[in-house]
Amino acid sequence: MTEKYIYKICARTEWDAAVQAGVYHGSAVDKKDGFIHFSTAEQSVETASKHFSGVRGLVLVKIDSATLGSALKWEKSRNDELFPHLYAPLPTAGVKSVADLPLGEDGRHVFPAID
Repeated sequence: MTEKYIYKICARTEWDAAVQAGVYHGSAVDKKDGFIHFSTAEQSVETASKHFSGVRGLVLVKIDSATLGSALKWEKSRNDELFPHLYAPLPTAGVKSVADLPLGEDGRHVFPAID
């Protein structure tokens, strides 16, 4: 499976620290699992709802999957769908964009246009 762009949802403070370091090593859950969890554009909304419901201060990080090489694996996860997992740190310099994920009036995250 290949998607041009994949997405990471994480805390703004976590991402800002990664930018200063030049590399993102993942969240506590990523480190526990041994890889950085990503979602496709289509999977991102459900990922936010399932794992980040009501959480403020999040960002959506957009990455060109072609830049990650063989460390990026597509593996079955939620609902037997293939999800992108990165078995290496993520260099922040290659990130396509970072957008805030504010909470809407209904308590759900408001996503920017994603592709």
